[in-house]
Amino acid sequence: MSLISMMEARLPPGFRFHPRDDELVLDYLCRKLSGGGGGTYGGIAMVDVDLNKCEPWELPDEACVGGREWYFFSLHDRKYATGQRTNRATRSGYWKATGKDRPISISGRRAGAGTMVGMRKTLVFHQGRAPRGSKTEWVMHEFRVEGPAVAVAGRPCSPPKNHTASEKQRLN
Repeated sequence: MSLISMMEARLPPGFRFHPRDDELVLDYLCRKLSGGGGGTYGGIAMVDVDLNKCEPWELPDEACVGGREWYFFSLHDRKYATGQRTNRATRSGYWKATGKDRPISISGRRAGAGTMVGMRKTLVFHQGRAPRGSKTEWVMHEFRVEGPAVAVAGRPCSPPKNHTASEKQRLN
C-alpha cells in the first residue's frame, strides 16, 4: 500500500488525494525544488521515479493512488549532453507530447490568484520506436514551474537548470 493510500485510509469518508494543478505546482513541486520537505507535505510524500528506466505499467506502488493514478517526481533526462531536448524514451517505447502546453494559474482565495505559476504538458505513451510507435492508453500530465519565482514557505521557488518536473500518471 502506498504512503498516499495509507494517508487516505486515515481521512474521513469522502476525502481523497486529488490536488488541483496549482496545488501540485505550489505545494509539492515548489517545496521539492526549494528543498523544503523533500516532496512531503501534510504527511503525504511523493516518490522519485526515473521514467527512462521504468515502463508505465512498472510504476512503483508507492506512487499509486486508488489504482488508476500515480503521483511522483521525475528529473528530466537530456537527449544530448549539450542540448535542450528532453529524452522521453524507455526500453519499449516513448512518451509523445500532445496538444499545447497549458498555463497553470493560482486559483481560489490564495494570495496572488490569477498569477501564472507553472505549465502542464500532456504526453501519451507509444510502444515501439518513433515515428512508427503505436499509441497506448497511458496518459501523463507533466507539471513544471514557470513564470516569476514563487515564494513558498518563505523561500523562492525556481527550477534548476535541468528542470525537475512533477508528473501525474493516469491510465484512461
